[in-house]
Amino acid sequence: MIERLGIELTHVDPERTTGSMPVAGNTQPAGLLHGGASVTLAETLGSVAAQQHAGPTRAAVGLEVNATHHRGVRSGSVHGEARALHRGRSTAAYEIVVTDDAGRRVCTARLTCMILGD
Repeated sequence: MIERLGIELTHVDPERTTGSMPVAGNTQPAGLLHGGASVTLAETLGSVAAQQHAGPTRAAVGLEVNATHHRGVRSGSVHGEARALHRGRSTAAYEIVVTDDAGRRVCTARLTCMILGD
């Protein structure tokens, strides 16, 4: 999905992961950024960060994701930042904020991942 939606990761580490995605090609019939695309960006960023936390011998898998959509976007790009809320042995939780090119909040999401292995 990363390639299909045009997601580009710009910074990756377990505490903070960022990336961007174009609005074009990721819209719903009314021409606005599709809410599912915003959630996909958010879950991607949180999952990548959680996998970095898990390390190479364990796997991070999504357990729960929720999102609130604050405003519509018709053009440009959206930018996401996942910040760790909790990084434990068996779970990791992230808040992900998605903004438009003007820095306005488009979506706020929270992702919880289960850490498998060991």
